Amino acid sequence: MATTPTQVRIDSDIKAQATALFADLGIDMSSAVNMFLHQCVLRGGLPFAVEVPKFSEKTLAAMSEARRISRDPDVKGYTDMEELKAALED
Repeated sequence: MATTPTQVRIDSDIKAQATALFADLGIDMSSAVNMFLHQCVLRGGLPFAVEVPKFSEKTLAAMSEARRISRDPDVKGYTDMEELKAALED
């Protein structure tokens, strides 16, 4: 099998995370990209769904509330489970 050098531009953070993941799996970036491309050819498209997530209004409202709470310095936070359990029991 002849190989061809190929260049792609990849976000450096994503590349580092992917490289670490592939190392855990025992493969390198080149092998992972080759697997991906083989799967694309075998399936006649991307081997996964590419979608824009659609969240319900209830989920979007909960996400917005969680974001607001996480940024509010007046909201009490907990650093361990015992402290949280004590607060819940009060």
